[in-house]
Amino acid sequence: MTTHMVSPVFAGRGGELAALGEALARARAGAAATVLVGGEAGVGKTRLVHEFEQRADGVLVLVGGCLELGTDGLPFAPFSAVLRGLVRGRGRDGVTALVPGGHTRGLARLLPEFGEPDKDGPEARARLFEQMLGLLERLAEDQPTVLVIEDAHWADRSTRDLLSFLVRYQRSDARLLILVTYRSDELHRTHPLRPLLAELGRVGWVSRLELRRLTRREVVAQATGILDREPSAADIELIYERSEGNPLFVEVLMGETGGDTLPESLRDLLLAKVERLPEETQELLRVASAGGQRIEHALLTAVSGLDDGALSQALRPAVAGNVLVVDGEGYAFRHALIREALHDDLLPGEHTRLHTRFAEAIERHPSLLPEPRGAIELAHHWHAAHDATSALVSAWKAAAAARRSAAYGEQLRMLSRVLELWGQVPDAAARIGCAHVDVLGQAATVAHLAGEFERGIALAGAAMAEADPDTDPIRAARLLRRRGAIRYSLGRFGYLDDLRQAAALMADSGPLKLRAQVLENLARVLHDPDVWHERIATAQRAIELARQAGEPAVEANALIALTWGLCQRFSRIDEELGAFAEVRRLALAAGDPNALMGSAISESDVLEGAGRHERAARVAREGIAEAERQGLVRTSGTFLAINLAEPLVSLGRWDEALEVIDRALDHVPPPPTQASLQGFATDIALARGQLDRAEELHESARRILSRGAFRAQNLLPHACREVALLVARGRVDEAREAAERTLREHDFMVSARYSWPALVAFAQLGEPLLPELWPPARRLGVEGDLQRAQWLTFTALTWPAAAAGAGPGAPLALAAGPLQAVPLQAVPLDVGDGVHAGPRSGVEAPGPGPGDVAAGRLMAWDEAAAAWAALRQPYSEARALAAAAHAALALGDRQQAADRLARSRELADRLGAAPLVAELDGTARRARIVAGGGPGTDGAPEAVPDAPPLGLTAREREVLRLVADGRSNREIAGELFIAVKTVSVHVSNILAKLGAASRGEAAATAHRLHLFDSDA
Repeated sequence: MTTHMVSPVFAGRGGELAALGEALARARAGAAATVLVGGEAGVGKTRLVHEFEQRADGVLVLVGGCLELGTDGLPFAPFSAVLRGLVRGRGRDGVTALVPGGHTRGLARLLPEFGEPDKDGPEARARLFEQMLGLLERLAEDQPTVLVIEDAHWADRSTRDLLSFLVRYQRSDARLLILVTYRSDELHRTHPLRPLLAELGRVGWVSRLELRRLTRREVVAQATGILDREPSAADIELIYERSEGNPLFVEVLMGETGGDTLPESLRDLLLAKVERLPEETQELLRVASAGGQRIEHALLTAVSGLDDGALSQALRPAVAGNVLVVDGEGYAFRHALIREALHDDLLPGEHTRLHTRFAEAIERHPSLLPEPRGAIELAHHWHAAHDATSALVSAWKAAAAARRSAAYGEQLRMLSRVLELWGQVPDAAARIGCAHVDVLGQAATVAHLAGEFERGIALAGAAMAEADPDTDPIRAARLLRRRGAIRYSLGRFGYLDDLRQAAALMADSGPLKLRAQVLENLARVLHDPDVWHERIATAQRAIELARQAGEPAVEANALIALTWGLCQRFSRIDEELGAFAEVRRLALAAGDPNALMGSAISESDVLEGAGRHERAARVAREGIAEAERQGLVRTSGTFLAINLAEPLVSLGRWDEALEVIDRALDHVPPPPTQASLQGFATDIALARGQLDRAEELHESARRILSRGAFRAQNLLPHACREVALLVARGRVDEAREAAERTLREHDFMVSARYSWPALVAFAQLGEPLLPELWPPARRLGVEGDLQRAQWLTFTALTWPAAAAGAGPGAPLALAAGPLQAVPLQAVPLDVGDGVHAGPRSGVEAPGPGPGDVAAGRLMAWDEAAAAWAALRQPYSEARALAAAAHAALALGDRQQAADRLARSRELADRLGAAPLVAELDGTARRARIVAGGGPGTDGAPEAVPDAPPLGLTAREREVLRLVADGRSNREIAGELFIAVKTVSVHVSNILAKLGAASRGEAAATAHRLHLFDSDA
């Protein structure tokens, strides 16, 4: 009679296989897909995945499993296994060629074959994650790819973080399916996998699949497959009753003889299979159980004391009996439950002795296991052997190994173990060469890197309690610097005090590098105008110290803080911008991608603040390209997308801005970045009258901004959008209430850059609110062309009160004269002698009669429109011209009104600003002005602009030009900074408009019609 260890019949999983097949079909079609496969131990998760793999033709399957060490997992274990398999199959150079940019120093943290890892620090982990995702996406471009992560219930913190990153940030059009298996019965209330599963469950392309137990009929099918015959009814009754439909238990029960002598417990059931093996094999299995779910042959040889031949001979019955399976260069237990049963069955003395043998073997032969696995397994075994001294020393070394892998969660766990064991080892400091207070400080630093900010603050506080600033100011300064940085990240009060105290402790002494770092950190967080001089002086001193110390990376970051601060004087920005080139030189010399990204972010930010929109967009684009080369596109790259979208919105290139926003949101950036990007999309939706879309985007941003502490640059634009939405819905009273609330809750003196747009937005609400707007308007300075345009707009909106003065204090002026940083009251307006016109007109307005007020208002709006035109901001120009047309009508000058209406409508129509177009048409109708001409029928007809060639939009022409150059969709996306999916839509539209059947035919049409000859 034939009996199989495992049923060749895969019973009862047709529906689950179909679900996985559907997910793979979505991935094949270019839609991201992830399936979380849960189920109790032994229910058949691994078998399901294996059967799915056998049926997935034409697919690259990558498998990695999480490895258990006691209650903890090995950092990045499944991803190291995936990389090892790829290198084995394609060679190191083959894998390197697939990594974006060809830089694999991030992956070197997972696999030594890729050389020396790059520098430690916050960016190291981001680069590792980016490179891993980039590699998977490149593989998926060649063929559909399935990534299988098994036993996620054992995943360590770093593995969970990387898995979350891959699932959430994979491209929406990548042909990548991610399968994750986990034991649902292991997930107790505080299990760390539970929040990750909940988080991933909210991602649109993630589905969950829970494996149920088998039905009686399915158990019969499984048992029949094992026996090659149908069991008797009595056997089935007993097996089904005892197994309760768990496939693993069915297999084990079917291997037992004598249905009436089945073991009483699950442990006995699993051990019974082992006890039928030869004694020497059982002993080896007990030894192996202390090594974990998977163990290398060489390590087991060293621990057992047997040579290769003897070990193989002793283990062969275990492999034949399906207790062990061969796994690469080692062995794995057929099921983790078997290993757990064996390990739990060890006597206390055996437990200690076996873990000691493993620890000693790893110490004698460190090359048996790769780093950081070797160091972390060593720490695990000494801890399990209850040797406090060896456990403390090995945990200290394991923490260093984890840091080299950017596994900050595991590093923190090892440092926490050192702190836990400290009291048990009398000479702990001497053993590891580090004082207790410094271990606390290092743990605080690592907690910050691991994102455990609250714990970091607590650890830093504990360290501060042991540090004496009087006797050891350097140590105290390090701790204060760390706590200040963590508090700043959390938006907690006290960060400025910490950093100032740290700087004071090291004012005249201490390591130059640390002094420079403290001052650079302090300069970076000094944002408010009242500490501007302190920021500049602090950054300058940090630069001096960094140069003396020979630390170009610190110098670069300090120079960013200095230059950004100096450039806030937007009228003098040209004198300072050259410093960003020096920042880039220093950053490249130091190999510091953080400074490179910081330079691009800060330079594009100040350029936009100064109204240099084209240049700001160019710098931001270059920064995004650099982020892609550095493997930081989903962190720094998406942040730079904010700095690209903002000038594009200003320039009226709204469709292009939306493409940039969509592409960045496809990467699922951090929530604050999402909120900023959604804010600009809200602005466009509002201007185009897409109110439902605007409300949806605004609400999404509101949820994010309500969960943290944010600055004026986030909160004031958000408040303006709320007011605009309420006005658009006709709820003007609520809009005024929202504006009044914002005026009460925010300090408008903190940032003129964000306060002026808010004052302009609120001034449009009319008379009841104006008295509350004048005080901040009088005190705010006007810096640069952009703020001058906003100030002129505010002046026009509040005319004639702006000219005549309102309440105590000097009145507002119409024009500031030369662009310089001056408060408005420094340019008073003498109403009694006539209104001084702005510098553009060079004439005096008439005296203060009713007609004079209307004339003044017209001049005010003309000044504002001219300022916006000079900045190339078409929407703001169009709105100012519309207001100027109303002022002209009030004067009775219908010809001037017609001219302004025509230009305004031209701009609004080009932008697709439907509400403004409707408003302009309504004004023209009421004034009996023919669109594009003067009053009545006497106005000259509006010139008809040249029609776009073949009906192509400007963006479609750009795409067609690149198609004609032979570029692929991916290359076009990279060139234009848009999503591949967006390029595909453009290409489809182009083919339809040209009547072309293919890209080649479209390219031929473009060449035949000489569409791009003028571009050559």
